[in-house]
Amino acid sequence: MFCPKCKRLMRPDKAGGKWRCAACGATVPLGPGVEVGRSTPQSREVAVVETRVATLPTAQETCPKCSNTEAYWVLRQTRGADEPETRIFECTKCGHKWREYQ
Repeated sequence: MFCPKCKRLMRPDKAGGKWRCAACGATVPLGPGVEVGRSTPQSREVAVVETRVATLPTAQETCPKCSNTEAYWVLRQTRGADEPETRIFECTKCGHKWREYQ
């Protein structure tokens, strides 16, 4: 709800059951069905992913860090649209990332 005087956002006043503007102090009664209170936390289930599932293509590239010969790759437009994209590699063994400008 917005304040009728200063047009700023009003917040519910917990003590009085009204909307109260923090800027000018104006109050407006809460409408029917509006409850003010603190929400209770709900339980959440957390899924833990233990393995990395890669859907990226692989290429025969040598990792400069561990000398592994296979890497995932993606193409990203890192510079202007009129210039070629950059190929970013990630080693399948150690996770090291490096780029190749085309």
